[in-house]
Amino acid sequence: MKSKPLTSTELTQMIHGLNRLARNLWWTWNQEAQEIFHKLSPRTWQNLYHNAVAVLHEVSDYELRTRLQEPAFAEEVQEVLAAFETYLNEPATWAAEHARALQGKPVAYFSAEFGLSETLPIAAGGLGVLAGDHAKSASDLGLPFVGISLFYRQGYFMQAINDDNWQTEYYSMLNPRNLPMEAVLDAKGEQLTCMVQIATSQVRFKVWRVNVGRIPIYLMDTDLPENEEHYRDLTLRVYGGDSTTRIMQEILLGVGGVRLLRALDIQPSVFHMNEGHAAFLTLELMREKMATGCSREEATEATVNECIFTTHTPVEAGHDRFSSDLTQYAAQKCTSKLKISHEVFMDMGRVRQGDASEPFCMTVLALKHSRSANGVSELHGEISRHMWKDLYADRKVEEVPIGHVTNGVHVAGWMKGPLRRFFRRRLGKQWEKGLNTCEFWKRMEDPGFVSDEEIWALRSLLRRELIEFSRRRLLMQSHNLNRENFITYDHLLHPDVLTIGFARRFATYKRAPLVFQQLEHVIELVKHKQHPIQFIFAGKAHPRDDEGKRFIQHIIHLSQHTELQGHLVFIENYDIHVARQMVSGCDIWLNNPRRPLEASGTSGQKTAAHGCLNMSIMDGWWREAYDGVNGFAIGPDSHPDSIEEQDRVDSENLYRVLNDEVITTFYNRDALGVPRHWIQKIRRAMATITPEYNTWRMVQEYAQKYYLQDK
Repeated sequence: MKSKPLTSTELTQMIHGLNRLARNLWWTWNQEAQEIFHKLSPRTWQNLYHNAVAVLHEVSDYELRTRLQEPAFAEEVQEVLAAFETYLNEPATWAAEHARALQGKPVAYFSAEFGLSETLPIAAGGLGVLAGDHAKSASDLGLPFVGISLFYRQGYFMQAINDDNWQTEYYSMLNPRNLPMEAVLDAKGEQLTCMVQIATSQVRFKVWRVNVGRIPIYLMDTDLPENEEHYRDLTLRVYGGDSTTRIMQEILLGVGGVRLLRALDIQPSVFHMNEGHAAFLTLELMREKMATGCSREEATEATVNECIFTTHTPVEAGHDRFSSDLTQYAAQKCTSKLKISHEVFMDMGRVRQGDASEPFCMTVLALKHSRSANGVSELHGEISRHMWKDLYADRKVEEVPIGHVTNGVHVAGWMKGPLRRFFRRRLGKQWEKGLNTCEFWKRMEDPGFVSDEEIWALRSLLRRELIEFSRRRLLMQSHNLNRENFITYDHLLHPDVLTIGFARRFATYKRAPLVFQQLEHVIELVKHKQHPIQFIFAGKAHPRDDEGKRFIQHIIHLSQHTELQGHLVFIENYDIHVARQMVSGCDIWLNNPRRPLEASGTSGQKTAAHGCLNMSIMDGWWREAYDGVNGFAIGPDSHPDSIEEQDRVDSENLYRVLNDEVITTFYNRDALGVPRHWIQKIRRAMATITPEYNTWRMVQEYAQKYYLQDK
């Protein structure tokens, strides 16, 4: 029986629905929605960073109407649009039952970066990706929530490797018209603008809104003709420029962010500072209260009661510090509005009161003006208490008021298509129900639900996808394309070989080259005829981090000029898309930071759902998650005091675990070629890691432990 053609009105409604959907990042964690945009223009989808808005700009209204007359495709679109509307309007959310006190007074989450999608590259690394996953889970849970950040017109840098294997950086201008964002308009229908004073200038900013499911993230943008040129460029790049640019960006984020909320008539119940970058918001809150007649002491107390703070780094260099002269120049208006001297102002950001040699620290400002503070793993909370103990000299270290909430990941947002289809075949269209629960993942330990053979088939498919993705990317990276190179790249790596992945920021403490310290032994392992291994590396070093760039150069050199050639590759321009390919396709996720400098880490949390096992130093989240079966530990839950000794011991432990445990278990196959013991580890990792180390649990913990405090 033929389907009845859609009417003009029905087509118009569907096209309107697709345009609305494209501008809501809900599609980044809905596979069916992504498939619709991919089908509309596969090349645009592939080449323009999976950008739904760009796809709709490529497809004309006439073509779209024509395509929607195909009944099966129209049905797919209608199902996705119906699911989208159901999601947006679902009243029975977790927050509706458990966080009613926040209704009408949302959490205002300030972060200098949000890593939401490769489509919108306004994040530098893990901090931003964590913020993006936090926002997505806040939406899923129905939590009243609003994000505040900056719109960086050139985003974070694109990475290229030159002929000397040295990282170079280049930038592309982002056009809001082609991105999943929209201008925020005022009552006159014009783009909303607000103002903040920085140094001696009045700096105006316009506002963009990014829809993330049910919640908005507002981005401030100083690219306005009325601003002086150097202020127009204040929001040019993520963490761009020098210390002067940094402090001015942070005044814009903190002070400007509060003023933006007031202009939008949003009255938050909690101001959550994601790292110290946003701490200037406390000064604006104090100024507001003093303007109503409060004393400075009363304003300070009231501000403290509104704010919470999350610190993300145990690395000293990770805490922004500014000189007295720079602070006086950039934040002079804050000083005058608070009616305090510059020295009193400096003391607000100092551990040692009155010490003129101590710079102004944003973390100290945040700690002094928050009712609660937390690290991002159990060990990081402990390290943070030691790090900031001098700020609480009247307390024992264990009484320093810094707790912890261990980071997680947004599971649905990181799941690859094959895994989604795997569950859909077994559980039907509503397979995502309960995705973040123990009950959902406990089934993976049941051979009656899924057999060893099925898990191994899934792993083989995901590894194959990663290998072919890597070959395509490496071919794109090649400086010399010819027919011979095409053939060569098609033989790089092998889809049957134990594949070890390392992908993250190339900060030196993460020790990317550690596994190659015993190079001769590693070469023996990669060239073993029966039990070979191979490595895929990716990551960016900060543009001013030459030591991190040397790590990249060293690894690429090893991949090209040693016997590791063909068994070790480096993928350029690491981003969320590359990360998703790697966390799903690798067999082992290698993490070997210099303990205890990995505050939490989240990349390894993304692997477990896909059956990739962690091999990690006992730092950050892994020391909480490891149970002896669900992965591999590099060394004990301790470390030597000496850096040199720690590097030596960790290198030895890494090689021992790799050689004696990982390789042995992976290649221990039965008559059918199935590694039963390895698959037992996969089952255990899925059951114990995925339901615990996700942002649903994390956001619920923030809500119950901090957001609802005193509510």
